[in-house]
Amino acid sequence: MPRKSKSSLSHAQSYREIGDFWDSHDLGDFWEETKDADFEVSVESEATYYCLEKTLSKKVQLLAREQGISANTLINLWVQEKLRQCG
Repeated sequence: MPRKSKSSLSHAQSYREIGDFWDSHDLGDFWEETKDADFEVSVESEATYYCLEKTLSKKVQLLAREQGISANTLINLWVQEKLRQCG
């Protein structure tokens, strides 16, 4: 039984094939074949950004890289740990 295409424009069978297709094609060439879509967008951010002094940031990035995690993950872990200590 043939697999159902994941994309009506590229007729790709996988998300990788869809990506490959759009890497080499321009949506402008297919604009007349597209359909309107209705969807809701929430513009509320789920992240809050804080400034970090440049030399501290470099140290955090180095430590995170050594641990194989992102700097964001490392900072979140540290803040969670500190908040647990504070009660």
